[in-house]
Amino acid sequence: MLWLKALHLIFMVTWFAGLFYLPRLYVYHAMSTDEISNERFKVMERKLFYGIMTPGMIITFIFGIWMLTDYAWNLYSTAGWLHAKLALLLIMLIYHYFCGLWLVDFKNDRNHHSHVYYRWMNEIPVLFLVGIVILAVVKPF
Repeated sequence: MLWLKALHLIFMVTWFAGLFYLPRLYVYHAMSTDEISNERFKVMERKLFYGIMTPGMIITFIFGIWMLTDYAWNLYSTAGWLHAKLALLLIMLIYHYFCGLWLVDFKNDRNHHSHVYYRWMNEIPVLFLVGIVILAVVKPF
């Protein structure tokens, strides 16, 4: 069980690294005006999303579901904190999906948002991280 938890946390950190950095790249990309920068950002964003973020997310879910089915569900199936954590994960999955939509917009030179918009979007993963860690560690309800 401890190995599963360790691997789950390692890949969660990988996923969050991407969730923190990709919107920051979008901030800079939205501010860029020259073609060289635009193309460089497209490569960086694509590699981060498909090479780090998405695999981190998938592997996080694999180990999380494994722990949930082998251990946690029997112990905590009625615990409010677990349901709240799973709800946050679902919302975070939707956020990840939107990061992918923004990636496609930038790839096709169709970005409709300002750098200020992405600055605000860059703060959202912090809320997920704080909420999920508190729910998983403190188990407040």
